Amino acid sequence: MSRHTRARVGDDRASLYTEITDKIIAELEAGRIPWVQPWGTAAIKAPLAMPRNASTLRGYSGINVLILWGAVFECGFSSQSWLTFRQALGLGGHVRKGERGTTVVYADRFIPEDERRRTAETGEEPGTIPFLKRFTVFNIEQCAGLPEDVAGSVVPPPPDQIEPQAEALIAATGADFRIGGVRAYYNMTADFVQVPPPAAYFEPINWHRTAFHELSHYAVSRIMPHGQVWRRSRCSWPCGSSA
Repeated sequence: MSRHTRARVGDDRASLYTEITDKIIAELEAGRIPWVQPWGTAAIKAPLAMPRNASTLRGYSGINVLILWGAVFECGFSSQSWLTFRQALGLGGHVRKGERGTTVVYADRFIPEDERRRTAETGEEPGTIPFLKRFTVFNIEQCAGLPEDVAGSVVPPPPDQIEPQAEALIAATGADFRIGGVRAYYNMTADFVQVPPPAAYFEPINWHRTAFHELSHYAVSRIMPHGQVWRRSRCSWPCGSSA
């Protein structure tokens, strides 16, 4: 009996791993590569924060963070708060008809009763069996009738998203540095640098990397006469630099 149970758990784990892998591959094939373009158009609307459960206020962890960030990116949610179907009902609300949830996982281990009895007699360390559970969660924007303190809950972004030293260095360059939009680039014709806002980035450090990368194009245009080298070479970073 226990062997059969373990086999089913193993099969479920393999199936779930395949589903998650396929999802990530689909994101890559669609051109959404966070480690190359570390910001998302939908993320501009969502706070820069870890996803959490709106009922328990506990943060999600592990692969669930990537899964839920991906859902925020794909669906354009402006909240990082999630609920199960029952949790929404328990809070006095409900999931809107036709809404499609996002599957997250919970992994842990348990000790079977026969193993507990055996180790109680022998004094040995009990063996554990890993298990994996699936849960379907819905973003609070997919729900209706929730209490105001839940429906209006927004995970606040970390303060001082731009490091003061970085801000001072950007100012010292004298560049026309603009924050906004969904593209990062240096416009050589109009002579300005533009990057998406810090809240659009999955990690704060990537905003700084992108900002200084684009400023390097600005510097090249000042060092190389008339930007000759700039025109002959292409930027390896997919930033949409404008010549």
